[in-house]
Amino acid sequence: MPSLIRLLVILGALGGFVFGTLYVLAVYFEPNQKEVSKPVLGVQIKR
Repeated sequence: MPSLIRLLVILGALGGFVFGTLYVLAVYFEPNQKEVSKPVLGVQIKR
């Protein structure tokens, strides 16, 4: 039984570490936004 608790504690700690890392990456490292325009071949605009 103690080995099961140890396993659950280790898995919980690893899950918390992964969740925390993803949260920090999502909040503090947002990509810069830029406008991209590309011509679409075969499309004609009605005038």
